[in-house]
Amino acid sequence: MNKFFYTVLIIILSIYQGFSQVTPADVQTNSILLYGGYLHIGNGEVIENSAVGFKDGKIIESVDIEYNQIDTSYYDIVINVTGKEVYPGFIAMNSTLGLMEIGAVRATKDYRETGKFNPNSRTLTSFNTDSRITPTVRSNGMLIGQISPRGGIVSGTSSVMRFDAWNWEDAVVRADEGIHMNWPKNRVNNNVNNELDIEKVKSKVKHTQNEIHDFFQIAKAYVQKNSLTIDLRMEAMRDLFIGKKRLYVHADKVSQIKEIISFKKEFNIEKLTIVGGKDAHYIPELIAENEISMIVSRVHSLPSYRQSELDISYKLPSILNKAGVLFCFDNQGDMEQMQSRNIPFLAGTAVAYGLPYEEAIKALTSNCAEILEISNYGLITKGKSATLFVSEGDALEISTNKISHAFIDGRRIDLSNSQEKNYLKYCKKYGLIPEK
Repeated sequence: MNKFFYTVLIIILSIYQGFSQVTPADVQTNSILLYGGYLHIGNGEVIENSAVGFKDGKIIESVDIEYNQIDTSYYDIVINVTGKEVYPGFIAMNSTLGLMEIGAVRATKDYRETGKFNPNSRTLTSFNTDSRITPTVRSNGMLIGQISPRGGIVSGTSSVMRFDAWNWEDAVVRADEGIHMNWPKNRVNNNVNNELDIEKVKSKVKHTQNEIHDFFQIAKAYVQKNSLTIDLRMEAMRDLFIGKKRLYVHADKVSQIKEIISFKKEFNIEKLTIVGGKDAHYIPELIAENEISMIVSRVHSLPSYRQSELDISYKLPSILNKAGVLFCFDNQGDMEQMQSRNIPFLAGTAVAYGLPYEEAIKALTSNCAEILEISNYGLITKGKSATLFVSEGDALEISTNKISHAFIDGRRIDLSNSQEKNYLKYCKKYGLIPEK
């Protein structure tokens, strides 16, 4: 009886989700012109009165109306966006969006595997394009993302995905672009005064570091030897040593960052990005000097230490920018899938604490594209992908971020979602006038 009940329940939920899911957009067939908007190009420059034209998913012109004559008759569709702001599609970095639907249901968690070393674990084929969360994220301008694994020491391999597709094959922008690793840290409780316990923690950390070194030495030897015996874990590491993959190391403390710098030099890792880096404000010049980029974790966080400035997390992006560190934002933490929609507001907070506005836009667009090596995205310039959106106001401000149009590779996507539908439903029930 119970088995039958649960089977029926699953079928009903599946049907409900199918009806509530937004259908992916069709391939662009008509040429489109966005006319008169305030354009944020994504490279630090702006055009106050712009014309952005795109056809077959590519931008064919991005110019200032005041200095260029635009033939609007060339375009099938002309959209007047005067008074609105145009942005490149924002990129969600280090996200598990599409890898978990309901936190309380273990079967929906596809972001981690068992074991310590899983470089061959791929988020690519686990990405759920039918997630009900994704449409809510797109509504704030997050149009593509780096979908990353979690857990273990070497968690697995991330891929870059579009947030509007029928399946993972359609969604992929760049497959298996980087390997994620968690660097060990000394987790000594402040109440622990027993030297023996402290030494145990240090010994455990040293043991983990030795495991990492041994694993990388074996992987490097495997690549250099070109063994005839195929090892899937080692094969996943191959591109890391020849500069085709990036190593993402999750770490926060100064001691960890310094150890990672030594590790990078020891194994000659060409492309390395630190994810987190809460203490990076102590050594920003050292990070820049060693050509390490950063994915700054959740700006809306309390400081790590009691003696720290209360707003140091807000100031960190500005500090990194002044030091010349290539950085971007992420929102890893509690409820991170649905909170991916708040990433633009993390950048907005950084602007309020010293980061120049257009640098914040770069940290959501072109900086991400540079780290991910997806050169077709992140900029609104001729020849790039027409992945962009129009906001009625400042997209980094929660009260003015109201997206009216959004395009992924020129396809105009549906911005409705289940939360909006419920909002309208209950406005009608209680006789309220919905906000526009």
